[in-house]
Amino acid sequence: MIVEHLSLRDFRNYAEAEVALVAGPNVFVGSNGQGKTNLAEAIGFLATLGSHRVSTDAPMVRDGVDAAIVRARLRHADRQVLLEVQINRQGTNKARINGSPAKPAELPRYAQIVLFAPEDLQIVRGDPSARRRFADQLLVQVSPRMSGVLGDYDRVLKQRNALLKSARARGIRGEALSTLDVWDDKLVALGTEIIRMRGQLADELAGPLASAYASIAGADHRPEIEWSRSIEGFDPDAEDAPPTADPAASGASDDTGEGDVIAARFRAALAAKRSAELERGITLVGPHRDDLLLRVRGLPVKGYASHGESWSVALGLRLASAELLRAQSLRGDPVLILDDVFAELDAGRRTRLASLAADYEQVIVTAAVEEDVPEALTARVVRVEAGTIVGNADAGD
Repeated sequence: MIVEHLSLRDFRNYAEAEVALVAGPNVFVGSNGQGKTNLAEAIGFLATLGSHRVSTDAPMVRDGVDAAIVRARLRHADRQVLLEVQINRQGTNKARINGSPAKPAELPRYAQIVLFAPEDLQIVRGDPSARRRFADQLLVQVSPRMSGVLGDYDRVLKQRNALLKSARARGIRGEALSTLDVWDDKLVALGTEIIRMRGQLADELAGPLASAYASIAGADHRPEIEWSRSIEGFDPDAEDAPPTADPAASGASDDTGEGDVIAARFRAALAAKRSAELERGITLVGPHRDDLLLRVRGLPVKGYASHGESWSVALGLRLASAELLRAQSLRGDPVLILDDVFAELDAGRRTRLASLAADYEQVIVTAAVEEDVPEALTARVVRVEAGTIVGNADAGD
């Protein structure tokens, strides 16, 4: 897949921008704060329906206006498609595909993009929410219908939490809150699908992650990936919570029986936590409380891995994602975006990353210093200054 042209209106610091891109490497160079990362963020939004920098959409809308427009022309082999999304400061976003109205959730069907940025170090070192976000954004690209499932789960979770808080305020305890059962049914149905698909995704990433990590680090530290699940006893609130994972519930099988097992465990966990949930006014089990456990050399990356190992795991996860999309997609390679990455890496990792990235159909790199980017990725350089594209060559130049 190739992004041939990007148009922005009122996105971040861009009032208007028109950017032509080509196959192979495209490097955006500019000092910090000029807007080069905003270009990467806009392209990535089409594939994940979110930002790699912020958890809400409003910061992406330029100050003083109500909505931003991101429009991109993509090419899949001999076929072109025009994607457009209107990002609203408030309310639901809107989308168009080839000029016709569409649901935003349809966009990832056409835009497959893997973006790596320094913020990704939080995937391995940060809170569980960062790892869940990584997994769910990739899941939406692998299976676009999961965007709807994840959105529905969040809505049900908010309704259930509101009911629990109301019950706590009224002093309701035990089994007196019978209306909770209705929300339990919805939570289990949606949550079971998320847990099952996340488990399948982790299994599919395991092999590519091991290969990518070895390529980046220049060593085999046996990276591992699996889910620690709240329905199986994992408690993210516990101090130094011990990782738990049940292989019987985490396989990649599409067998209906697997979903039944997960659903039964989910229901049992909800029943066991009912009193505690009424006391605290929040839902204590479900995929929103799970964590993606990452290990190297048999030890959790968080808290044990060196700085270099942590970078290699984070890079490995993104490269493994790209390999997974490449293997499963009929639209060619995903676009690989490396946002301000090379300045953070030592010389060896820079060279090895550039060698791996150069194999992709299109690579987009941002950098504050052009010399930080290995020569293998500097075929075309575009300079960015204060929200303006400087010296942007047309695709044929």
